[in-house]
Amino acid sequence: MDFNVKKLASDAGVFFSRAMQFTEEKLGQAEKTELDAHFENLMARADCTKNWTEKILRQTEVLLQPNLSARVEEFLYEKLDRKVPSRVTNGELLAQYMTEAANDFGPGTPYGKTLIKVGETQRRLGAAERDFIQSASINFLTPLRNFLEGDWRTICKERRTLQNCRLDLDACKARLKKAKAAEAKAALWSDEVEKAEHELRLTQTEFDRQAEVTRLLLEGISSTHVNHLRCLHEFVESQTNYYAQCYQYMLDLQKQLGRFSGTFVGNAESTSPPAAAASPPAGAAAALPAVPTIPVVPTIVGVPSAVAEGVLNPNEVKPPTSGTRKARVLYDYEAADSTELALLADEMITVYSLPGMDPDWLIGERGNQKGKVPVTYLELLS
Repeated sequence: MDFNVKKLASDAGVFFSRAMQFTEEKLGQAEKTELDAHFENLMARADCTKNWTEKILRQTEVLLQPNLSARVEEFLYEKLDRKVPSRVTNGELLAQYMTEAANDFGPGTPYGKTLIKVGETQRRLGAAERDFIQSASINFLTPLRNFLEGDWRTICKERRTLQNCRLDLDACKARLKKAKAAEAKAALWSDEVEKAEHELRLTQTEFDRQAEVTRLLLEGISSTHVNHLRCLHEFVESQTNYYAQCYQYMLDLQKQLGRFSGTFVGNAESTSPPAAAASPPAGAAAALPAVPTIPVVPTIVGVPSAVAEGVLNPNEVKPPTSGTRKARVLYDYEAADSTELALLADEMITVYSLPGMDPDWLIGERGNQKGKVPVTYLELLS
């Protein structure tokens, strides 16, 4: 092993000199070379960029992966330079459970059919979430990590070097000051002063060179902001596409469930009256006063009997004299057939209900057009 004693002694002397200078500065017993205001602003801006980049990075990681154990596992895989194994998303796991439950309950039952449809939508939502996480990691998280692990470490290294150069410079200034004071008292030869001045010139040159290098790196923070701004736009675009996909998937599911929602109401067996409620004997009926019966679907003037039978012809429906309301459309809706009215978000329509209609639907009118509209797509106004 090549052991250079002279270099070790020299490094120890430099370290001791810097430590003495730093301590005296903290105690207010030595002068300190101050950087210009612009340089100080650049360093403060760089520190601010680093701090907020760390916070944004960590919170984005929490947003994309709320599970702490999973984040730790991914971190270890990255440090070991190994590929992170594919992980099932919560939506995909829920879809799997719903499908298995539907098979147990019976895929032909109303509940089983709905479980299958909702499970398929959850699977699509989980796949969309996986794509969003992958896109956000590549386009947003990776550039932030590259800055913290690359550019920022370089800036910190050069700033430490600049700090050492400043300590050396101030120590040389202090030695020159002492040499001149001793020369004035005839305690030193003039060559000692010249030696101190020569060291000061060298350290001043090294300090100026290092200050320029550090300044260029700090000014590069503006380019970092531009790069992060572009990445932020890509992150927002990915998030917008993800939520748009989720919204469309849920709209499609809502339409599918709304078209056959009537098949899920109650049990077919519960509609028949119990045996104990059969009609009374003829003698008892004669003794009882006549009680008017209430029809299941009342009729009103102007409403065709087709409504009571569940078949709605919009052209035959006349609005009631009272009970109409204004409604604002919340989402676009595509009519499934000729009995429904297609809707556009934010438009205003007139709505009303008819006896015997499914409570999840209303009759909507827009000019000369009319048809059934789902209540969930509307905001009823007073």
